[in-house]
Amino acid sequence: MRRATEIDLALNARPDGMPLQRWLYGELRAAILAGRLGPGTRLPATRDLAARHGVSRGTVLGVFAQLAAEGYLSGAVGRGSFVASELPDGRFESAPVSDSARHARKKTDAGGNEGIALSARGHLLARSAFAIEGRSFPTRAFRPSQPDLQFFPFALWARVAARRSRLSNRSMLADGEAQGYRPLREVIAEHVRVTRDIACTADHVAIVGSAQQVIDLAARLWLDPGDAAWMEDPGYQGARLVLEAAGASIAAVPVDTNGIDVSAGRALAPDARLAYVTAGRQAPLGPALSLERRLALLDWAHARGALVIEDDYDSEYRFEGRPLAALKSLDSAGHVIYCGTFSKLLFPALRIAYAVLPERLVDPFVAAWSLTGRHVPLDQQATLHAFIAEGHAGRHVRRMRELYGERAEALREAARRHWAGLLALPPIVAGLDAPAFLPTGVDDALAACLAAEAGIETRSLSSYAVQRAAPAGLVLGFAGVGADEIDAGARTLARVLQKMLYKT
Repeated sequence: MRRATEIDLALNARPDGMPLQRWLYGELRAAILAGRLGPGTRLPATRDLAARHGVSRGTVLGVFAQLAAEGYLSGAVGRGSFVASELPDGRFESAPVSDSARHARKKTDAGGNEGIALSARGHLLARSAFAIEGRSFPTRAFRPSQPDLQFFPFALWARVAARRSRLSNRSMLADGEAQGYRPLREVIAEHVRVTRDIACTADHVAIVGSAQQVIDLAARLWLDPGDAAWMEDPGYQGARLVLEAAGASIAAVPVDTNGIDVSAGRALAPDARLAYVTAGRQAPLGPALSLERRLALLDWAHARGALVIEDDYDSEYRFEGRPLAALKSLDSAGHVIYCGTFSKLLFPALRIAYAVLPERLVDPFVAAWSLTGRHVPLDQQATLHAFIAEGHAGRHVRRMRELYGERAEALREAARRHWAGLLALPPIVAGLDAPAFLPTGVDDALAACLAAEAGIETRSLSSYAVQRAAPAGLVLGFAGVGADEIDAGARTLARVLQKMLYKT
């Protein structure tokens, strides 16, 4: 194997206007999938690669972090970065064309093609942030974003579904409203009015399959290719990949203890047409967006005519303090789309989410949803409506909020017993998971990989990085497993980190 310093990898020229990080990412990924950088090849040091290609070291670090998060690179402290032995795109026979190569590609005769090449957008859409094969059951420590399915009242849900089916008439077999089953939209509107202080009616609510579909439709409806979109950095990978697939130019806006830095966003991309935020609990770092910044964000959106997508993914589970009103509750000018999901609130397989839309955006959104997805299955919507209207959902959420609060405390206690000097766990006030911070300079992608080999599910904070390096750390789910499993998982993770950090 050649030494890293001997690699002189040819890269296509960067097209005019293409961001440096996007260009370098595309070229390295294409080289890996084409086999020019084979499995196990050690990449040059980031300083060497930056100097050789005339980019900043921070750009190279961001590209390496993204490639590692997507499974193309592996690393070890003090040893460098290597091409992974098993690639996430190995199921494809041909490697994707890099962005710069695509710009230079000429049309070829259809008869001369032996395969079917993905489009440039197709390559972007093929970079899923989710487990395509599904996730195992029961849950293991510390799977992020996972409710406890053992405590879901399955028998009750089945009875409600059976009764609802018996009461159905033939009209339930016909096409449903694209906007969603109206009785379900009515109970959702009432719920967000009471719990999130959002002034709306059923006419403002649209039922879809997931929050991902809300982001995707909004991006396709209100962004043209090349339009800038604010993205929290670090931030939720699913939103970033969808926005990139829609052709957005991502403006990576830093976050701190007050949430997204609006003044930094204005400086980076003042004319952006969309901003994606997790105002209730920033994903992955956790802080809520402060009131001052909420008002500043809305002022910017109003002045620019921009759209804000507020992803309220798990705020029902808050353990300390008063419930937070939504950002949308302050939106008097109609610039915020609020989205929530029942996949975390009840169970992931339900695949029902909703958007609360400004009045003038309802018609184009529903029309686009009718074109691309038609509507969510009507029987599932009707069952969910009955489950909510009869009070079962509210009782379940209250029980689980208490249980998850106890498990958050169990994680804090386990951290105190097992993680001194290894992981720092900040206070947990809400949600299904929490970040824990490693010592500065530790390779958290490697830590997550070693933890997985020991049977611990987690996610590195670096996998959420957009353009700048994220704090080294791990996202730890505590809601899906009991206190005993939390403690056992904490002991195992401690052994993994001890061995990694101190070579013991």
